[in-house]
Amino acid sequence: MADAVIVFDKVHKSYRDVKAVDGISFDVAPSTCFGLLGRNGAGKSTIMRLLYRKAERDPTPRGTISVFGFDPERDELEIKCRSGVVPQDDNLDEELNVRQNLGVFARLYGIPAKRAESRIAELLEFMELREKANASIRELSGGMKRRLVIVRALLNEPRLLILDEPTTGLDPQVRHTIWDKLRQLKRGGLTIMLTTHYMEEAFQLCDDVLIIENGKAVVRGNPKLLLGSHIEPYVLELTDVKLAPQVLARLPAGTARIEPSDESVRVYAADYAVLKAVADELPPGDHHLRPSTLEDVFLKATGRRLDARQ
Repeated sequence: MADAVIVFDKVHKSYRDVKAVDGISFDVAPSTCFGLLGRNGAGKSTIMRLLYRKAERDPTPRGTISVFGFDPERDELEIKCRSGVVPQDDNLDEELNVRQNLGVFARLYGIPAKRAESRIAELLEFMELREKANASIRELSGGMKRRLVIVRALLNEPRLLILDEPTTGLDPQVRHTIWDKLRQLKRGGLTIMLTTHYMEEAFQLCDDVLIIENGKAVVRGNPKLLLGSHIEPYVLELTDVKLAPQVLARLPAGTARIEPSDESVRVYAADYAVLKAVADELPPGDHHLRPSTLEDVFLKATGRRLDARQ
């Protein structure tokens, strides 16, 4: 924890009667990717806002927030000089072209003109946007805009990149391209913190994830290790709930865990053969036998029902 890029210790944040962050603690090691996972309203975006001082933590109990050893409430500029932020929205200036958008931010960071020019060219090449350097923002696809916002966040050569829902609404090709670029940045020593609703994204990118629910931390760990410690390795999904009695009757006692919902039933087990024997006797098309995923861990930790914040 001594060399952690981010330390978040027993922090609270309230909005009127809503406890958005309720005593959450975590730390982020250098050159890793840390993921915040939670349903809408769980507190993810509030944590992000606290880190770059778009919000301030409750005065009592005070808690501790440290980014590179600096407190956001006292040393906001020190943190901003060392960080890049990719917000949820692509807040680009549509009156300017791609290069001009980046030039404005380079001047805000005080980057000398020659260095800014080479840095912009380097990053546009890296994000596969070189041919769009003089294009109007209105001409860009959603995926291009998202990559451009990431370029903008990298202009000041940050040591920490904060991404809030970086690939929401993007097609799979663009999403995988962005994942590849983020992996390259992490290998180069950049620390990354992200929020995402895509469990596959967290599984692919993150070294460490924290699942939060109603402002509280509920599960933390390496995504791949969580699959071994928090969920059975196999699941039989029944999309026809009328099959459930038949399946339950054929399962040996104590070999499976059942998670029902209104329109489906999931049967989890440690023994693949147990589920396979049952699945082989079911009609095709109404069931799916598969390995468990991080999404299964997430749903087990947070529940399947919607709550009032969604």
